[in-house]
Amino acid sequence: MQIRHTPRVFQIRNSYKLKKTVLLFVSSIIFIISAFTGIFISTWAIQSDYIIKFSGSGAEGTFQNLSGKINFDENSFQNSLIDVSVDANTIQTGSETKNSHAKDEDWLDVKKYPKIKFKSDAFSKSGDKYLMTGTLELHGIAKKLIIPFSFLNSENTGTFSGEFTINRKDFGINGPFFGFVAGTEVKIQLKIPVKKI
Repeated sequence: MQIRHTPRVFQIRNSYKLKKTVLLFVSSIIFIISAFTGIFISTWAIQSDYIIKFSGSGAEGTFQNLSGKINFDENSFQNSLIDVSVDANTIQTGSETKNSHAKDEDWLDVKKYPKIKFKSDAFSKSGDKYLMTGTLELHGIAKKLIIPFSFLNSENTGTFSGEFTINRKDFGINGPFFGFVAGTEVKIQLKIPVKKI
């Protein structure tokens, strides 16, 4: 017995095929957009007029030679990454004697630990500020911390500004020099102008 397919059956089959094709097309577009979002994340070059300042009870100064990777997009936290370092040997306190002592084994021990590093893990928004969770490596010790910061974006240029506090003893910096006047809490202030690459 031969079964004849009515036009209605063919319409249903064609409709199913069309829906399947459309769904596949939409899925492909979503995948491509997601991939390109990761590829075209905003990459920023650090400009030379940045400021990295530390201050505490009885001691303050700056660091230089900031370098690394800054990929940041306010609309794509999952693809953002900040991976930077500074040269510990560039510490400037305004006194050559203090600089020398700060570099020795009791403090930063710059010969053994020449770099101070930070690498982000995640970003979030809190009010008008951003929160960056990451790992700070100082004096050979790595600690998780959260850095609140703001980002002024002017299309092709921008400025990161942030401030946070660390306890130097958490990083094994227990040296006797300045121990009686320098507090254990050290405030770090950052102002980093950048330019889009």
